[in-house]
Amino acid sequence: MSDTMLWPLMAYSALVVCVTATMLGSYVLGQRHRGLGVGTPYESGIVSEGSARVRFSAHFYLIAMFFVVFDLEAVFLFAWAVAAREAGWAGYWEVVIFIGVLLVALMYLWGGGAFDWASERQPQRGITCSGR
Repeated sequence: MSDTMLWPLMAYSALVVCVTATMLGSYVLGQRHRGLGVGTPYESGIVSEGSARVRFSAHFYLIAMFFVVFDLEAVFLFAWAVAAREAGWAGYWEVVIFIGVLLVALMYLWGGGAFDWASERQPQRGITCSGR
């Protein structure tokens, strides 16, 4: 490697060492408080109400997983769109297959009742949303 390519790495490493040393120094030299309210949990200065062990519906986690899956799909499709000319027809057909598999999975989840929030019926075909 040449010296022109090495200086950004050295500057970044020096910055990381300085920030880490500053944080460790403030921890070691900082004040210690032992008051009554120090160990009390709060958020934004507001004392919390209720238990932190609230049970969420399994639908919450199911929708979170859908978001992650389809967000990753968008990332892959964006990367393909950027390199579409270089990928050629082979890349085009790979994306068509990729979207097809995702559409089949979406139809399966839809048919199984994974998106049915209105009724209390149990999902069909092996998809469990009850969390048990």
